Amino acid sequence: MVEITTEQIAQNYKAMGDSVDLLNAGKPANMDADEWTAMKARNVEHLEIMKAKDYWTSESMTAVDKAIADNK
Repeated sequence: MVEITTEQIAQNYKAMGDSVDLLNAGKPANMDADEWTAMKARNVEHLEIMKAKDYWTSESMTAVDKAIADNK
């Protein structure tokens, strides 16, 4: 198994936050509905994959869970 550093964990958590922020912001004006649907699906999938990692400790997943539920 590959070891992950605390810096990598922090970076991964930040990336999850970026996905949450993007989803919470809603569809950009310059994006059509099909593109937005695809982008939402990719970001929800990213959040689900990352949340399933076994290296999380005290990181809050409340916003992640809400973004997944709101955008599925």
